[in-house]
Amino acid sequence: MGKIKDIELFTLIHDFFKTYLPEQRKASPHTIRAYQKSLDGLLDYAAAQKSISLCEITFASIDHDMLSGYLDHLEKNGCSISTRNHRLKGIRAFYSYVAMRKPALAIHQTEIHKVPFKKMETVVSIDYMSETAMGALLAQPDPSDRKGLRDRFLLLLLYDTAARVQEIVDIKVCDIKRGKAPTAVLHGKGSKTRTVPLMKKTMQHFEGYMKVFHPDTDEYSARPLFYSVSRRTIAPLDESSVRKLVHVYGSAARKVCAEIPDSVHPHMFRHSRAMHLYQHGMDLTLISQWLGHAQLDTTLIYAHADTEQKRKAIEQATPPDSPLKNHLNAEKYQVTDDDLLKRLYGLK
Repeated sequence: MGKIKDIELFTLIHDFFKTYLPEQRKASPHTIRAYQKSLDGLLDYAAAQKSISLCEITFASIDHDMLSGYLDHLEKNGCSISTRNHRLKGIRAFYSYVAMRKPALAIHQTEIHKVPFKKMETVVSIDYMSETAMGALLAQPDPSDRKGLRDRFLLLLLYDTAARVQEIVDIKVCDIKRGKAPTAVLHGKGSKTRTVPLMKKTMQHFEGYMKVFHPDTDEYSARPLFYSVSRRTIAPLDESSVRKLVHVYGSAARKVCAEIPDSVHPHMFRHSRAMHLYQHGMDLTLISQWLGHAQLDTTLIYAHADTEQKRKAIEQATPPDSPLKNHLNAEKYQVTDDDLLKRLYGLK
């Protein structure tokens, strides 16, 4: 590693993550990890854009144009507007800390705050797979070998729990509860936990997985459920490994099922599970609890997506010369606040 050009920048980064957030703000590990990902991504992007090494990055390297370019880059690579705004929130938090610690550097906070949060669209488009497509994807790993056994169970658990990818890698052995009504405890955003039920099929794969990967581990163990071994050291499987295997099996499944999208990612399992539950009649309030949404409005995207899909299907099935064609419009099929209220109180 070369000599750090702006030692003050990296000192403040260290203090922000090692002292300020955990000790003074009492931020949860999930929040700290999210902020780390935000700033780390920005620094990598800036270094790549300027064709310099990370140690050459300075406060002056990042202005509002650089930040805007980074956020646009995230969207172009599949991140949602919500994720874009979360990354911006983490970056703003760091620069607010910088201005508090070093008032002379407040000019950089002003520069960062020139980039606004992006307004969410009224109707959010979500990527999800049909039950047929999901079945084809889950069938790809070969459980007859060790890796296939792990991957089959991991994919099934990812779908069954509708967990975020970070929640999956954070699961410990003790978080899976056996019994007549088996459940999984998920550790979500903001140190919040939620318990979700597990299918009988999932538990059958769990038992087979445990015999191979945790043969001498009791059900109260805090060992990571999914792990990797490096130099005889066990560590939780990381997010990138999960994303990679999901992409690989998605590509394989596309050869046998044309419905599989070109690019499959872990969050698509979450969207697919939620959509399938909604399409089978589960109430939105229960789906919201299942997903761990802080606001019910967030869950409403599945109602929007489902009604929009039906509208498009009707539109495609209606001949161009049909008198019904002029009466097919998106507004007619939108889910409104009134619709939500009726669902909440059992009127729909």
